[in-house]
Amino acid sequence: MLDINLLRKDLPSAIARLETRKSPQAFLDVEAFQALEAERKALQIRTEELQNQRNTLSKQIGQLKAKGEDASAVMAQVTSSKTELEASSVRLEQIQGEMQALLLAVPNLPHESVPHGAGEAGNVEVRKWTPVEGLGGEPPAYAFEVKDHVDLGQPLGLDFELGTKLTGSRFTVMQGQLARMHRALSQFMLDVQTAEHGYTECYVPYIVNGDSLRGTGQLPKFEEDLFAAKKGGQEGAAEAESTALYLIPTSEVPLTNFVRDEVLPEAQLPLKFTAHTPCFRSEAGSYGRDTRGMIRQHQFD
Repeated sequence: MLDINLLRKDLPSAIARLETRKSPQAFLDVEAFQALEAERKALQIRTEELQNQRNTLSKQIGQLKAKGEDASAVMAQVTSSKTELEASSVRLEQIQGEMQALLLAVPNLPHESVPHGAGEAGNVEVRKWTPVEGLGGEPPAYAFEVKDHVDLGQPLGLDFELGTKLTGSRFTVMQGQLARMHRALSQFMLDVQTAEHGYTECYVPYIVNGDSLRGTGQLPKFEEDLFAAKKGGQEGAAEAESTALYLIPTSEVPLTNFVRDEVLPEAQLPLKFTAHTPCFRSEAGSYGRDTRGMIRQHQFD
């Protein structure tokens, strides 16, 4: 979430940078933000005035009582100030919640170096590389028709129909050597990252709470793309209703949240964690050409 002080100090600049993103109008309700900020400022000023007034009146009460004079009128003023202060405190807390809900939907500001563009045609190619020696960086050319993973995988044990039978669309079963290769690739990548690049391997929960998903930006914006998990079956046990749990969309969610709500000394950085997990995404909506095969799966590793 953006530092609110950035928006308070220079809202126009922040808006200008947000407008370079796709669909900027969906990111920040400027009028709502400004209204909440104006109310917050007014309440804080009034709160300071009331606190000063209460301190002054309290001194007057002490002086009147020391003289044996009636202090009831001044005490009534103190009581009135206390009531208003309590109401202001409640409203300030409400404003803070409303402001947080507003800012949770605002993405990071793009770096100044990011090229502007309305679609993929606006992308800038930075570099091109191929591991095949002697091709001069150009993609390899083949003397045969190149098949995609669906055509290659099905004879080897990639079964979309069985996945649909067991669960539904966008689930896949792998069998035999293909399943073995899938397991071997996971092992290989963990070994490379831990042995050669200094990462710490972790085993993490596959189900996390809402705070973890807010910590990595999935909530509230992408809630429809998540799978909710309830205790006690489809209806959920009564004691679980107040705590929403979700299947993780990526292992980055639990790993990143290792340090949620913490400020780390620079000397501890970098922290390098890695994990192999299944990932679950409802992938709400249609993605056209990306729906074929294993590209848009509800479960993947």
